[in-house]
Amino acid sequence: MFVDSHCHIDFPELGTRINEVLSNMASNRVTHALCVSVNLEDWPRVMALVEGHSHVFGSVGIHPDHDQNAALTEADLVQRAMHPKIVAIGETGLDYFRLTGDLDWQRERFRTHIRAARACGKPLIIHTREAAQDTLRLMQEEKAHEVAGVMHCFTETWDIAQEAMDLGFYISISGIVTFKNAVALKDVTRRIPLDRLLIETDSPYLAPMPHRGKTNEPAFVKYIAEEIARIKETSVDAVAEATCANFFRLFGITA
Repeated sequence: MFVDSHCHIDFPELGTRINEVLSNMASNRVTHALCVSVNLEDWPRVMALVEGHSHVFGSVGIHPDHDQNAALTEADLVQRAMHPKIVAIGETGLDYFRLTGDLDWQRERFRTHIRAARACGKPLIIHTREAAQDTLRLMQEEKAHEVAGVMHCFTETWDIAQEAMDLGFYISISGIVTFKNAVALKDVTRRIPLDRLLIETDSPYLAPMPHRGKTNEPAFVKYIAEEIARIKETSVDAVAEATCANFFRLFGITA
């Protein structure tokens, strides 16, 4: 079996055909999915999914690209995270690719998420893009290792992966690893121990080969496991077993 550790099945591309998406998951032996929050306005959509489906779990947080004026407090995050189906804080982090200028607000928001995670004892889902060193620095300063979490959709170097794992974080690999030009990521993936690895679709984005360019969905997570097995010269079952165990352990979910 497989799990999708990071998807956005509440987004309109998937949410409008959720029954088909969940059926496709079952047909492809994807037993669980984590529907990740990107803002608080749409968080009720996440809640509707997790409350309506026993094998779908959720998070609460604001993506670093989201409106810098969005209201956010540590207390609000902690209160929302008390729901038993909300298993993580995020996605949060830093993104210097899409946004420029004074990004102190983004760094402060990231700190708020880390503090909320520590307060409620739930792991972090971290997004970083062209901001790895600042991301790690804030993780260290705010003691993110006390709750740990996952570096989602990882595309950084092996050195960054090592530093994150030293803080207790898992490394999550998306469909990018199936792309022919993802040579550096394939090498990093080969070096990540299976007991620190997660797999994700980040759907509806980043569909893996052979579906590249199409709308992604959790059923396609198997292609990521297959590519990782090829890279690591091991079986798909070994990758599936390890990544499922890691998912359940990190997020405190009973299989």
